[in-house]
Amino acid sequence: MSDPPKIAPFLWFNDNAEEAINHYTSIFKNSKKLNVTRYGEGAPAPAGSVMVASFELEGQTFIALNGGPMFQFNEAISFAVNCDTQDEIDELWKRLTEGGAPGQCGWLKDKFGLSWQIVPTILPELMQDQEKSGRVMQALMQMTKLDIQGLQQAYHGK
Repeated sequence: MSDPPKIAPFLWFNDNAEEAINHYTSIFKNSKKLNVTRYGEGAPAPAGSVMVASFELEGQTFIALNGGPMFQFNEAISFAVNCDTQDEIDELWKRLTEGGAPGQCGWLKDKFGLSWQIVPTILPELMQDQEKSGRVMQALMQMTKLDIQGLQQAYHGK
């Protein structure tokens, strides 16, 4: 067994951590479930349900807890996913918004309430030139799901 990462996002779910892990590992190609600890008899949750589990998405380790309804996700924390192609943006956007809600500027909430940013890897390059970055930002602010071609057209003043 390998050592755990030094730092890992810890996600507090009400009672659906296992469903969330299955959902996320079905979306990201480079993903896997790592360790699962289940509640035993007499625990504050049903015996056999996930207490805490770890999983990996694209090389990033996450920890999930079924901790009850006391805490909810909000936009103060989001996960940015850098995408090389529009097809990748489209697929992730489709899968992550199922049961969730689109937001502005490439942000979305998934069906568990977790916020994601689906971002083209070319965006930092398009934001380098101060004059052109203003046009890119104006175009970006009008988008929900980001469109690489639209951002590039804004960059070139079209």
